[in-house]
Amino acid sequence: MTQREIDDAVCVATGDTLCDVRRIGFSIADPLEVNFDPEPDDLPPNIIDWDQLELERNYAVYPMRRDRRRWAA
Repeated sequence: MTQREIDDAVCVATGDTLCDVRRIGFSIADPLEVNFDPEPDDLPPNIIDWDQLELERNYAVYPMRRDRRRWAA
């Protein structure tokens, strides 16, 4: 399949103009190459675990005593 045939097929499938399809750029991927990533990203995901963050920020004003039996009457 030529590049022109690929571009024409994308135009028909998406309804975009040939100019737009060529500007974006398309090609046929090799199905045997499973580890293909055109833009590899080694950054951690952009998520926040609010529960974990709250546990890290939450400090007691007065520390709790571990042995409460001493104080019970």
